[in-house]
Amino acid sequence: MAENDRIARLAKQIDSEIRKEQRLLMTEAEALALRRKGAADLHAICAGFAASVNQHLSLPALELTPSEYAPENFRESGMNLIQLNAQGRIIQIAFGATRETLSTEKFLIPYILEGEVRAFNQEMLQRVQIRSQSLFYCLEDNQNVWRYIEWLNGRTGVFGRDQLVSLLERLV
Repeated sequence: MAENDRIARLAKQIDSEIRKEQRLLMTEAEALALRRKGAADLHAICAGFAASVNQHLSLPALELTPSEYAPENFRESGMNLIQLNAQGRIIQIAFGATRETLSTEKFLIPYILEGEVRAFNQEMLQRVQIRSQSLFYCLEDNQNVWRYIEWLNGRTGVFGRDQLVSLLERLV
């Protein structure tokens, strides 16, 4: 009886793993659609952050480039760039498609977009000190999310408004 329970648990685990792996199998067209959605999601995070900061300023000072973004704007080959600029205090996000349709080469959670977030101001540029974090658009069970990792201290998490606040606070 106990052996049958173990076999049943094992079969359930195998079935669960197979379902996870099947979810990650996709055509090039499906991968492109997910990448475009990921790029649009990242721009929406930045646009929401810029709008929330600017609404508290007497004159809007946080500029987002590009100001508008459509999924079709995603460049499949080469790098894509989003930039936030607050009077020379810059957060720059460069990202692009992974070489393979799906990767786990640099991050344990499967991802289809990878990039880097750089934060700097004029003083930091003069000292050749640019803060950077790696960025990955991860395919997770319940949702796809942007995740960052700071290699110096091993800190990782979901990339969003809180991360942008933290980065800009260090520049002001």
